[in-house]
Amino acid sequence: MATVEEIARGLSQVMADKYDGAIDQDGKALETGLKRGGFDVKLTDRRVNDGFGLTLSGNILRVNYEGEVSVKEMHDKNYESDVEQTLADVLKFIKKHYKKVTGDTLRCKPIGEINISTQSTSRVHTWVEAQRSYEIQGMDGIDMINPSGEELLDKSIKDFLGMGKEVWKTKKPENVTRKNEKEKS
Repeated sequence: MATVEEIARGLSQVMADKYDGAIDQDGKALETGLKRGGFDVKLTDRRVNDGFGLTLSGNILRVNYEGEVSVKEMHDKNYESDVEQTLADVLKFIKKHYKKVTGDTLRCKPIGEINISTQSTSRVHTWVEAQRSYEIQGMDGIDMINPSGEELLDKSIKDFLGMGKEVWKTKKPENVTRKNEKEKS
């Protein structure tokens, strides 16, 4: 079982080694799963304009992909599966390089569905942004109980409103007729 810090350091090293033109110990180009990998291209080539990133929040790893696509690719019936395959290839690179860097395996389980957003600024320039979340398994030192956003908001509002009673010694307005929350329990 790896700690949060060990996993974060390993993922940070993976991201540091994913730059364009990165090579391994044998001098071969790293296969990151992107369109641009493994061959020489001109700077104006569409395949240069893709990349990926990671965010780690607790035990959730989110892989983000962004790349330029043509309108022809976008209207292909296998477009979504191609984007999903690109994200799968990126995750494969992350796991493989993580194992090389740390010696441990990174076990991830997909959470929810893939989020694909395709946007265009003209008939020529179109790009795709895709995200997929994964739960990292085997992580020590993390609280798995995640309160919902509504619970956090309710608590923060109640704490904020409760400050006024203590600081300014406010009284309950006379026109409020509901019972106290303590009386409901």
